[in-house]
Amino acid sequence: MDPHIKRWITGVIAAPVLFAIVFYGSETLFSLLIILSIFGAVTEYNIMVFGRGISWEKTAGLVVALFLSLAVYLGDLKLVLAVITVSVTGAFVIFLLRIKDRHIDIAPIGKVVLGVMYIPLMMSHFILIRHLKDGTLWVFFILVLVFSGDISAFYAGRIWGKRKLAPLISPGKTVAGAVGSFIGSVTGCILFESFSPHGLSLVHTIIVGLGGSIFGQLGDLCESMIKRACGVKDSGFIMPGHGGILDRLDSLIFTVPFVYYYYLFVLR
Repeated sequence: MDPHIKRWITGVIAAPVLFAIVFYGSETLFSLLIILSIFGAVTEYNIMVFGRGISWEKTAGLVVALFLSLAVYLGDLKLVLAVITVSVTGAFVIFLLRIKDRHIDIAPIGKVVLGVMYIPLMMSHFILIRHLKDGTLWVFFILVLVFSGDISAFYAGRIWGKRKLAPLISPGKTVAGAVGSFIGSVTGCILFESFSPHGLSLVHTIIVGLGGSIFGQLGDLCESMIKRACGVKDSGFIMPGHGGILDRLDSLIFTVPFVYYYYLFVLR
């Protein structure tokens, strides 16, 4: 089956489920969805960077992902910082105790810490956003921002894409696709605000839409960089036509924190 058709079939099936959880579900149910997504993405990351099989690095990454996400859900900043601090310290101590010869490669520590900072810490901001006043609307706003940008980038790239955006990292991405993402994200945000009781001004809507598109594309490129470094095409295969969980979260990983801190420091 054409991968393009697979993408649409998966989207048509997944979109109503996601909508129902966000709109009708409680904060706890939404947080559980995010925690499960983080857990799945970390699993894919571990396989990419450490290979298959069981290792202390993989176990540490999954344990930290769980505890960090739960700490964010509980809303205790001190607990979040404690989990991060203990995690970094623990990774070093475990590695120190496992040294058995003169050749010391500290790359595993860096990969564990990167995995913790890159996925659980960044994606847990979705839970923080859901805790906000009008949190449900903010979640939908972000989803519209990212999805409209992704769809616009895909079709703009297919129709007008000639000049490559970052050929060494992601050969399929084009300048036309990037521009399409900017236009799609901003347009999607403006349309969303025109039909919602959110109350975000046009200027802020455009700024968040454009900024979110920039961070979304950066997140996409950074995930592509990791995959290329690991020699894989997709992070996984759980979503037909879309690759793995991490492939679907890549545009959100930087966008969600951007929107959260824009709200916190500019709009609040």
